[in-house]
Parts: sequence; structure tokens; C-alpha cells
Amino acid sequence: MTDLEAVTRWVEGYVRAWHTNDPDDIGELFAEDAAYYPAPYREPWRGRDTIVRQWLGRVDASGEAAFTWFPITVGPDLSILQGTTTYPSVVYSNLWLIRLDTVGQCREFTEWWMRQTGDSG
Repeated sequence: MTDLEAVTRWVEGYVRAWHTNDPDDIGELFAEDAAYYPAPYREPWRGRDTIVRQWLGRVDASGEAAFTWFPITVGPDLSILQGTTTYPSVVYSNLWLIRLDTVGQCREFTEWWMRQTGDSG
């Protein structure tokens, strides 16, 4: 499997978990000792159980958001993607840093999200 295939599979799993909010779907994404940074420079959620619990504490309604993305760089240690999250009343630009292990689970994830205002300046 190429690095891009692994990242694509992981992102598809993330989007599935985002829509199902199923603890098993969420847990499958992350290594047991993973770190999830819900925003840069914040303390991460550490460990799969904590990640699942924190995720479920701030769920979106199923199907509420649409997500599109493309890779900026994909490598064996770090992959970066740019995405767009579209809700009915707001759109966010996303930047994700993903570090996968050898079995395709994420060992470290950092997300940036910025609300699009429509302004050019």
C-alpha cells in the first residue's frame, strides 16, 4: 500500500466516524497511545480511550457536515492535507497533520480549522 492509499483510507475512516459517532469507528482510527491535538498548541487528548471520550463530547449530527480534501504532502512519517468542511450555515478551512503507524492507525493528529468569512482581506 502506498502512503497516499494509507492516508486516503484513514481519512475515509475519519469521515465515516464523524458521521456515525460510533465509538468503535472512532477507536479504530487511533493507535492505543495516540495523541490528538484538537487545535495547535493545546494539550492533546492522549490515548485511544480519551480520544474516543473527547470526540463523543463534541459530536456533529450525522450527515450535518460535508468534507472535501486534497493532500499537500504525503510521506512515511508525516502527511499534511488541506480540507474544507461545509455545514449548512458555515464553512471551515482545515489543515491536518497526520502521522500513521505501520498498520494504518494514527499515532499523532493535529488539526487546524478556520472559519471562512468570505472576506478577501
